[in-house]
Amino acid sequence: MKIHDLITTTEALTDLCERLAKSEFVAVDTEFMRENTYWPELCLVQIANTEEAAAIDPLADGIDLTPLLNLMCENDDVLKVFHAGGQDVEIIVNLTGKTPFPIFDTQIAMMAVSQSEQIGYANLVDTWLNIVVDKGARFTDWSRRPLTDRQIEYAIGDVTHLSVIFPKLLNKLIKTGRGNWLNAEMEKLADADNYIIDPGKSWKRIRSPGRNAQVLGRLKALAAWREGEAQHKNIPRGRIMRDETLADVASHPPKKQADLAKVRGLSSAWRDNDIGKRLMKVIADAEPLPKDEMPQKMKRGAPLGKEGALVADLLKLLLKIRAREIDVAPRLLTRADEMEALAAGMRDLKVLEGWRYDVFGKDALELVEGRLAFAVEGGKLKMTHIDDMQASMEDAQAAE
Repeated sequence: MKIHDLITTTEALTDLCERLAKSEFVAVDTEFMRENTYWPELCLVQIANTEEAAAIDPLADGIDLTPLLNLMCENDDVLKVFHAGGQDVEIIVNLTGKTPFPIFDTQIAMMAVSQSEQIGYANLVDTWLNIVVDKGARFTDWSRRPLTDRQIEYAIGDVTHLSVIFPKLLNKLIKTGRGNWLNAEMEKLADADNYIIDPGKSWKRIRSPGRNAQVLGRLKALAAWREGEAQHKNIPRGRIMRDETLADVASHPPKKQADLAKVRGLSSAWRDNDIGKRLMKVIADAEPLPKDEMPQKMKRGAPLGKEGALVADLLKLLLKIRAREIDVAPRLLTRADEMEALAAGMRDLKVLEGWRYDVFGKDALELVEGRLAFAVEGGKLKMTHIDDMQASMEDAQAAE
């Protein structure tokens, strides 16, 4: 594979993208910094196909990333392959308003062919190529210039290895026939709405302090205000106010600005500065959360009553057994909150639809409804249908 020198000009980038546009796929990775900013700062882009690889410096003077962004978002003929690409995609969405398309994530794909739920890149490379990745440059400051040869070599390795792994992983997916299992996951990754932050919805990421409409209305208003402050200053939202502090202020709003000095997590300066004044106005103007925005109350207790938690535990045990049997990551099949909902009597669930129903949901439903049981045979735990157990017992009695 040809490894190019660091690309720092629009001309070199254009030439590279014209060649890559003829590929069936490209492996993509980015290096960025976001510890001190709200918006991630793109510092390096790595890209490769089966024949060539390059690192692109987006901080180089005068470079125009349009050829690269067009390849990512306007060329539907080239598959874009990432590993754990959520943050990489977020950066491209911030630059273009679009996601790379079509898209494939090897971390997600690994869930369909192994029990690995969030396999890291180094483990992925070790698993498929038996190569130990040098992690020495992992936590480097990618914004500093000039970049060292070691940094560039480390960064390009992320896509050269990925370009070798992807065809192998794809072939295994084809052999197992599980490619369609990933459709919904990949569609979610490719949905730009998942990366565009709506300040009006940011409160939903914070643990809700009860179901009081007044409190939740303040929580919504405060979260939206914090998001706007952080975006305007381009600093992490936690630098404005941590989640727990925000929730506390929503639940116990100060009556006057001077009281902000008593709030744990806020600087005493807030009692008489401008940001404290803006906060108090948000609290004063906050409206109760409308009924149609109230978080859904989980249906609990019916029909299983107090035994629901135990049934949920049995479902989790069933999930472990089934995931091990078919060598798939449990999280691809379902999640803990969905199993708790199933145990509580809810039936409008993804696990009871499509391939998930065939692979796991059908047995999970039969377990909840008393048609499936655990049994030990030969020292191994297995699932047995109640009808089959009864028939077996009747046969044994008849034989006597």
